[in-house]
Amino acid sequence: MTTIKVVVNGAAGKMGREVVKAVTQVADLTLVGACDRAAVGEDAGTIAGVGPLGIKIETGLEELLERTGAEVMVDFTEPGSVVNNVHTAIRAGVYAVVGTTGLSQADLDEIDRAASAKGVGVLVAPNFAIGACLMMRFAEEAARWFPHVEIIELHHDQKKDAPSGTALKTGQLIAKVWESQGLDQDDRHRSRSVEEWESLPGARGGRLEGIHIHSVRLPGFVAHQEVIFGLPGQTLTLRHDSTSRESFMPGVLMGIRRVKENKGVLYGLDKLLF
Repeated sequence: MTTIKVVVNGAAGKMGREVVKAVTQVADLTLVGACDRAAVGEDAGTIAGVGPLGIKIETGLEELLERTGAEVMVDFTEPGSVVNNVHTAIRAGVYAVVGTTGLSQADLDEIDRAASAKGVGVLVAPNFAIGACLMMRFAEEAARWFPHVEIIELHHDQKKDAPSGTALKTGQLIAKVWESQGLDQDDRHRSRSVEEWESLPGARGGRLEGIHIHSVRLPGFVAHQEVIFGLPGQTLTLRHDSTSRESFMPGVLMGIRRVKENKGVLYGLDKLLF
């Protein structure tokens, strides 16, 4: 059987370890390399809890991709390095599956141009949980009927960026529905009879296209989101909970298997699901 050769970047991190474990448990994927700035020289399998694999964690991504003949790089590193990592993969002709959040639209546009010119694909997904993608899909449908919404996202206290990529994408999807209906921010604000003010700046959260987004960072959480719609006399709440990082692995594996179907940037796992 021909398998897909995979390099995991950020292999010593919490998500990276889960990816290493998931890749080694399926027959159609082969882990050929692991990269990280931590745990250098240690066996990636031992770090991931699956036993020795004979693959040591290295630091030189470019050399690793070329030496191993990798076909797909999975990146779960950090916002400060992900752009360079993806461009390194593109230059090597390697497809990329990216779960690191914090990429700006300018970053995505630049990556899209580079990947398209090289003839490779890059899947960037703010959330790899199938349930989270369904939540966003349902939020789009609800937005057709509810002109008021707020988003609350809750993550572990080690997450560096706020709001989450999932919350931002959810807000963008909802705003796009409203825009298609010709409903702008002023229309929605005029329906409120109260002139709002904050006695504590930031109490109402951040705003994206007029949508309030609230971020919670506490130990005990993994990744959670509520999308709360309101109309007079009723509310509709959509909630998704990832209680372990294992929840993201079916989506990651799907991304690895299907990233070669496209050239340039594909933003969101939903593009593969629906």
